[in-house]
Amino acid sequence: MFSINQYFPLFAVLVSLFAWGNPASLTGLKDAIVPLLTIVMFCMGLTLRWADFRRVWRKPQGVALGVALQFILMPLLAWLLVQLLALPQELAIGLIIVGACSGGTASNVMTYLARGDVALSVSMTLVSTLAGVLLTPWLVALYADASIAVNTQAMLFSIAQIVVLPIVAGLLCNRFLPQVGQSLNAHLPDISSVLILLIIAIIVALNADEISVMGMSAVLAVVLHNLSGLLLAYVIARATGQTEVAARTIAIEVGMQNSGLAVALALKFYGPVAALPGALFSVWHNISGSLLAAFWKWQTDRRVRAVQEALK
Repeated sequence: MFSINQYFPLFAVLVSLFAWGNPASLTGLKDAIVPLLTIVMFCMGLTLRWADFRRVWRKPQGVALGVALQFILMPLLAWLLVQLLALPQELAIGLIIVGACSGGTASNVMTYLARGDVALSVSMTLVSTLAGVLLTPWLVALYADASIAVNTQAMLFSIAQIVVLPIVAGLLCNRFLPQVGQSLNAHLPDISSVLILLIIAIIVALNADEISVMGMSAVLAVVLHNLSGLLLAYVIARATGQTEVAARTIAIEVGMQNSGLAVALALKFYGPVAALPGALFSVWHNISGSLLAAFWKWQTDRRVRAVQEALK
C-alpha cells in the first residue's frame, strides 16, 4: 500500500524544489503555518496514551539521557557552528532556535524504520516537548547574541499554545473519544507527513529569494548541526552503557529536531530569513534520518540472517 510517509524524504525534496520555483503560489499561506503545526501536534497526541507517561517513570534512564543531550548538545552545537562559520545575525538566531527546540515527531517513524525502541522514542519526544516549553525560550536567550532581542515570555506562551494544548487535546480525545483515534490511527503518519510537507513548501516559498543567494555556510551549518548531533548522541549513549537499540533511538531523537516549531517561532519573532535554517533542517534531517534508518535496518537484518544461518 502506497504511503506518503514512506517516501517522505523524496517528497520533501520535490515540494521544496516546487516551492522554490513557484513561490507566488504558496506565499499567501504564510499565516497557515502555526495552525498546520498545531494539527500535527494534535495528531501526535492521538498516538499517545496516559500509559506513556507511566513508562517514563518506570524506565527513566534512557529518557533522561536523551532529553539531557537534546537540550545540552544541540543548542551548544548550534552556537559553536554560528561562531565557526560566522553566520549573519538572522541566520544565527534561526540555527540557535533549531538547536533549542525539542525532538521532532518524525524521529518516531525513523526509529521504527531503524529497528530502534519506538516506546523510548515516543517517551523522549513527549518529555522533551513538554520540557521545551520552558527550556527553549531560556536556551535561545542564553545562546543568542546580546544585540538580539529575545522575548522569552511571549515565546514560552507560543510554545504552550502550539505544542502543549494540542497534545493534551489529543490525549483527552483518546481518553474520552477513543473511536476518533482508532479510526484515524492508521492514517496519522500520512496526515502528519502531508501537513509537514506543506509547512516546508510554504517556508521555502517565503525564502525563495534568500535561498537563491544564500551562501554555502548556512547550508553547511544545518548539515553539520544535524550530522554531529546524530553522531555524538550515539557515541555518548553507547559510552554510557546504553544498548545498541537504545543508542540508535537516542541518536535519532536528539539529531532530529522539531524544525516545524523552530520555523514557526523564528517566523513569528524574527522574520522569514531567521526561519530559513529551520526550513532547511526540515528537509535535510528527514533525508539523513531516512538514510541512517535504512542503514541500521540493513545492519540489523544482516545480523538476524547470520544468526539464523548459524542455527541451521
